[in-house]
Amino acid sequence: MNRGFGRVPRLVALLLGAALAVTAMATAGTAGKQALSGTIHADGSSTVGPYVQAAAQGFEQKNKNVRVVVGISGTGGGFDRFCRGETDLSNASRPIKQTESAKCRDNEVRYVAFHVANDGLSVVVNKSNTWANCLTTAELKSIWDRGSNVDNWNDVRAGFPNVPLKLFGPGTDSGTFDFFTEKINGKSRQSRSDYQATENDNVIVRGVSGERGGMGYFGLSYYTENKNRLKVLAVNSGGGCVKPSIQTVQNGTYKPLGRPLFVYAKRDSFRRGEVRAFVGYMLNNQKSIATKADFVPLTKKQLSRAKAFYKNALKG
Repeated sequence: MNRGFGRVPRLVALLLGAALAVTAMATAGTAGKQALSGTIHADGSSTVGPYVQAAAQGFEQKNKNVRVVVGISGTGGGFDRFCRGETDLSNASRPIKQTESAKCRDNEVRYVAFHVANDGLSVVVNKSNTWANCLTTAELKSIWDRGSNVDNWNDVRAGFPNVPLKLFGPGTDSGTFDFFTEKINGKSRQSRSDYQATENDNVIVRGVSGERGGMGYFGLSYYTENKNRLKVLAVNSGGGCVKPSIQTVQNGTYKPLGRPLFVYAKRDSFRRGEVRAFVGYMLNNQKSIATKADFVPLTKKQLSRAKAFYKNALKG
């Protein structure tokens, strides 16, 4: 009897210990979620910036102790800061260049790139422009190429009216500038310089909407936000006139101005829980974020590849 009663306290102790262990694990899990805190610094593309800002709003609502600071200094400016080790994330509307990658390497900044969304670079004109609905890539080159003297719409195509052409576009630090120039003019930096350049896409919106003969270019999201103030042109690269849209960007028919958008994460920063969680949040919610911010979501194949990059980065 005494032995029997002796076993009962030991059994109770074992059960109590197990219960306490489960409680401790649950508490630790909750504490882990609550403990997510810190500030994440991102900078770079004016195109990708609104996507990351939209992601940050949702992420911060779920993680009250995390702050995501998003700067807009252009893709080139963002990589410059990133490779000096000043930021955790670099938002880019083009892949990193070899010279930029070398600078990161010299400063011992290792990184991983994530494809987060798609975009259709949009050529826009003033709402009162009734004569141009579609331009060929050759016509766009005649306007934007280095050394171009095209300064009137009647220089672009016979039959267009005598209206002065006023150009607005991204500055040379912009990934949008790099992408457009390479795809339309055929060579990096081969662009005319006598246009109003800015890293602020809202300045382009105001400029084009305020000039009857205005023309500019930027990401699809800025046209979508301002379609009541601007007119978007279709582009003909040889296969007919195609306008930028979610469908034409995803199926590849909007050529040559459909493009991927990236967020580069510094590997040292990625080891921090809040940075890792934020990047994961962007990938897990990319479709809703893209829809909210007027971007083109990833295809299933693109998303699968991005998540594979994320898993591999966890190992590194």
